[in-house]
Amino acid sequence: MGSERTTATDAGHHPDHGPGAGVGGHGHSHSHSHGPAAPVSRHLRKVIAAILIPFTAAVVVGLVVLWPGGAPPHKRTGVGFDQQTQQATVTRVLEVSCTSVNASGETPTGDTATAEGTSAQQEANGTCHKATIRVDTGKNKGRTFTEIVQPDQARQLHPDEKVVVAYEPSAPKDLQYSVTDVNRRFPMTLLAGVFALAVVVVGRLRGVMALVALAISFGVLNFFILPAILQGANPLLVAVIGSSAIMLIALYMCHGLSARTSVAVLGTLASLALIGILGAQFIGWAALTGNTDDQTGLIHGLYPKLDMSGLLLAGVIIGSLGVLDDVTVTQTSAVWELHEANPTMGWRGLYRAGIRIGRDHIASVVNTLVLAYAGAALPLLLLFSIAQSGVGTVANSELVAEEIVRTLVGSIGLVASVPVTTLLAALVVSADRPQGAPGPVTDDSAQTAARSSRGRRRKR
Repeated sequence: MGSERTTATDAGHHPDHGPGAGVGGHGHSHSHSHGPAAPVSRHLRKVIAAILIPFTAAVVVGLVVLWPGGAPPHKRTGVGFDQQTQQATVTRVLEVSCTSVNASGETPTGDTATAEGTSAQQEANGTCHKATIRVDTGKNKGRTFTEIVQPDQARQLHPDEKVVVAYEPSAPKDLQYSVTDVNRRFPMTLLAGVFALAVVVVGRLRGVMALVALAISFGVLNFFILPAILQGANPLLVAVIGSSAIMLIALYMCHGLSARTSVAVLGTLASLALIGILGAQFIGWAALTGNTDDQTGLIHGLYPKLDMSGLLLAGVIIGSLGVLDDVTVTQTSAVWELHEANPTMGWRGLYRAGIRIGRDHIASVVNTLVLAYAGAALPLLLLFSIAQSGVGTVANSELVAEEIVRTLVGSIGLVASVPVTTLLAALVVSADRPQGAPGPVTDDSAQTAARSSRGRRRKR
């Protein structure tokens, strides 16, 4: 397929090696290349190419046919993320009595045993903050407005703090601007820079290629997958084509155009197909609508024809892709390295050894996936814990059921990817021999060769 390297068979033609110098020949092969081993014959390259080239062509055609050309326009609602925003700076913060800034002029009352009552008492008796904010961008740059920050608000404003403000042009002039969030660009950019530096320092050229592949993946997501779904294309079809494009670009760019990478691509593709089938079935059986919170409700309100359950399935596929790549590449590399260490091992021996490595990988990856979803849904789980709801009640709610289906379907795909990819890699690397080399080595012939080799050593 691409980067090939000299094998132990080639070493047999070296003057210093006889036909039976297996150990010496293998050592000689390592002196010719510092890259990953890919001892693949021309015939096997043709077989792999016959599978992957039509698939790649189909992905390219799908990208061209479904390319959206941008998200469809809509009239802003001013709700949630669908707001006009500008950058601003807090110029001054003054302490004031909450009673003096109470809009109703009346003292709030309430039962202090409840959250609402406690909040009302804090607003009545506490110290509020009156912040002056200067707008830094947009047509009203330089304009200032004030905002009252209650003592029980989670976010308190500070002088010289950079914030994000929402702009509503249809509101009265003194109510057009309001603080919605803190400007986090600097710490986020700094963290991204540290991440990129760590990847490049440790990964070197491969780290650079991984960052380029990551940027391309975000490009496919931002310029193809999201706009195409909003344009009304089938979310499942868009997710499959977009994920396939990301997979091909990321794997070949990071790991090279080789048979080893191609086997990982095939294993990933088979696992994604299984995840798609299971996801479609169980999302339908569980009657999951995909419309479970304010943000999905806003999307459905803006684009009522959008298939929200299909969007949920697309998210399952895309979310599983990253971990799948890790598993399939690791398993393929493990089988290849086992073959390099013992070229006489047949495909059954390679599969058994590879699957032992895969079992450890399965245990850690599945646990990682479950904990990642649990961490993301921790506030929701905490809310159910406060309500003292039973496990059955919590699991049956659509909010949690979505995460359960997402986690279990993705985990099944991950588990299946290990034996599938390991078997593919074992069959490919053991069946393949360069031109003029002996035929495939079976486990029986490998054991016979090992016994005869030990006998020759005893005779000497």
